[in-house]
Amino acid sequence: MADELLSAPHVLEYDYRRSLGDTLSRFFTGLRDREILGVKTKAGRVLVPPAEYDPETGEATTEDWSAVGPEGVVKSWAWVAEPLGRHPLDRPFAFALIQLDGADTALTHVVDTGDESAMQTGMRVTAKWADETVGAIRDIVAFVPTPGGGSA
Repeated sequence: MADELLSAPHVLEYDYRRSLGDTLSRFFTGLRDREILGVKTKAGRVLVPPAEYDPETGEATTEDWSAVGPEGVVKSWAWVAEPLGRHPLDRPFAFALIQLDGADTALTHVVDTGDESAMQTGMRVTAKWADETVGAIRDIVAFVPTPGGGSA
């Protein structure tokens, strides 16, 4: 009995909806138009995804918007070897923090490399857009390695 593996499968999910407001509405409209937008703080930092308030100071962000990416650098990642039905891809992938070119913060999204051995912190990736965009985060199907991009 001591050699038996004790297992207790558990699924942790947070099912909720949120109203977008002006800031996120503009971000998602940009995605529909295949443009990734960030908003500037009073100090000039570009937040992606945009936020109504500067996370460092609590001050309202400005009305100054900036297009960023569509390329960027993987800052951190976690491999998903066995995707579940609600995951964005039906094959192994990485959830990653991606700092897009021109942004000062990282966006959480999916990186599709085909194999965990191809993932690395510092690698350059490029947004792969959906055939039809509708103004949702899944308008970016995934980020894929930038051809010849290497590591930053």
